[in-house]
Amino acid sequence: MALSTDGRRARESRTPQATTRAAAGERPVATKMPLRHRLRRDRTLLLMTVPAMVLLLVFAYIPLAGNVVAFQDYDPYIADNAFQAITQSPWVGFEWFQQMVHDRLFWSALRNTLVIFLLQLTLFFPVPILLALFINSFVRPRVRAVAQAILYLPHFFSWVLVVTVFQQMFGGAGLIAQTLREHGHEGFDLMTDPGLFKFLITFEMVWKDAGWGVIVFLAALAAVSPDLYEASAMDGANRWRRIWHITLPALRPVVALLLVLQVGNALTVGFEQILLQRTAVGPGASEVLDTYVWNVGITNGGFSYAAAVGIVKGIFGLLLVLGANKVAHLMGEQGVYKK
Repeated sequence: MALSTDGRRARESRTPQATTRAAAGERPVATKMPLRHRLRRDRTLLLMTVPAMVLLLVFAYIPLAGNVVAFQDYDPYIADNAFQAITQSPWVGFEWFQQMVHDRLFWSALRNTLVIFLLQLTLFFPVPILLALFINSFVRPRVRAVAQAILYLPHFFSWVLVVTVFQQMFGGAGLIAQTLREHGHEGFDLMTDPGLFKFLITFEMVWKDAGWGVIVFLAALAAVSPDLYEASAMDGANRWRRIWHITLPALRPVVALLLVLQVGNALTVGFEQILLQRTAVGPGASEVLDTYVWNVGITNGGFSYAAAVGIVKGIFGLLLVLGANKVAHLMGEQGVYKK
């Protein structure tokens, strides 16, 4: 009786247009839910995002208004507070941007930044993918959790601790150099070699953050149905064929997304990590845009010029994200956002 009543109600609720479309084999047109109904439905989720939105507004968007000093000769001591100093500082237009174009130190920092980014993209980005493939395909399930924990542990270390560990291992007084001297060989000091500095910080990043990438890629592989592997194995595909035709295509969307984000951070290559080791190798090998802004703006008090460099860096970072996302769309992937 209940079933017949429900069926009668469902038939009565159909509109004539919906019945005509159903008879013609057309899909029903989905009606958009009003905004007030969606807000009422998702009010709990929206309340959960309020603290994050407040933090983002206070520490990310409101400080963007301070970029106006890039067009001024800003003097923080001209008034009692920063807001009055901004309003009372004289306008200079694009003078700082013109100075940036002719600044040799700026171009040197930009060159070092791009070289370090290319090294990290080439040597660091593929490492988590290869480790995730190895753990997912070759490591036994009982050992997999232990391997993930060991790889992920350095992610919680601060850069001070990471640099200290490398100093104790590869420094002039480190373990390897002392062992070589004890056996009659000449020691070495990788931590003070300007020529190897870019490779050094890249391998420091691999040791510290490769485990985080492994977790991300393993999470993507966990969504792959085991039935695909079983069906391919029954069809005669060996382990390498299954990796090539099932595992790698499953990782492709995640790889495209992380690659877009990595390209967007091309001009941000590790401020704290490089600042800790800058003295050991000199500014010629270690000066990047972030440390350059720090030295010009904070150390030397050139707030307006540092703000101009930061604006240029942000604009190019945005253009790199948009360009990389467009390439991801051309490859058939979603990227950061859909078309």
